[in-house]
Amino acid sequence: MINKQLTLFRGSGFHARFAILLFLLSSGFLGAQQASLPCPHCQVWNKPQAPFRIYGNTYYVGPHGLSSILITSDSGHVLIDGALPESVTQIVANIHLLGFRIEDVKLIVNSHVHFDHAGGIAELQHLTGARVLASEWSTAVMTKTDAGRGDPQYGVLPPIAQVAHVETLSDGQTIRVGSIAITAHLTPGHTPGGTSWTWKSCEGSRCLDIVYADSLTPVSAEGFKFTRSRGYPNAVQDFEKSFTFLKTTPCDILLTTHPDVSSLWDRVQAREKDVEHNSMVDTSACRHLADHAEEDLRKRIAAEAAP
Repeated sequence: MINKQLTLFRGSGFHARFAILLFLLSSGFLGAQQASLPCPHCQVWNKPQAPFRIYGNTYYVGPHGLSSILITSDSGHVLIDGALPESVTQIVANIHLLGFRIEDVKLIVNSHVHFDHAGGIAELQHLTGARVLASEWSTAVMTKTDAGRGDPQYGVLPPIAQVAHVETLSDGQTIRVGSIAITAHLTPGHTPGGTSWTWKSCEGSRCLDIVYADSLTPVSAEGFKFTRSRGYPNAVQDFEKSFTFLKTTPCDILLTTHPDVSSLWDRVQAREKDVEHNSMVDTSACRHLADHAEEDLRKRIAAEAAP
């Protein structure tokens, strides 16, 4: 159904494709599933967002409130995160709107396996036939029923659709698709299997280090204690490891699972006003994100220690 509707995009110029996308939005095609959204925030998260180039061969293709990142090459593309199940039609439409083919996505990777970032991966794998790679813990959640008991939010989040086949990656592993080389960095804490991603994108001779940082918020179901959880006893130490990674990794452009966390829309607006100054670039952004997340964890630890 999705591919049949989006055939119209092929062979058209950008403005023609944009007009078609607006028609699909106004006709309800891209929002038809929103009536059954599973959470109070999902309608806002899933608000349509026109796709755009971040830098070089890196593009934003997700809805407004949930990042989905496309990295392109002549030999196939990489997609990071699948947002909500209801977001798949938008992601597919946005990829076509940019002039690329969803069928050319050869690799799908994930930050963490909550429904708002991994909910669309099963359908995206079905549409593309792409390899899906994830951390060992995340792989178990993606492929098994009722997995994820170590997750601080276990029991209060809806499950994701099972993914047919997932390959397990290791910390520091670099995966290649054509000229793309993307590296996995295990950054647990928010979930035991959280993963951040780094790669380089170039414009001419200028290549920048891009970081897609996983969530670092100490959010949990009622009763969960990060300082003394039997299901996730190393939660605090895992957070500390993740903070260290963000403070030390080369980072020219920071992207996050929820774009507002890294002030993406402010940076996009600033870039539109001053194209000569690339406001996407902030070499201190990763370090600042880690500092803020570390402070949030300290407050949570203090709250758990309070009588």
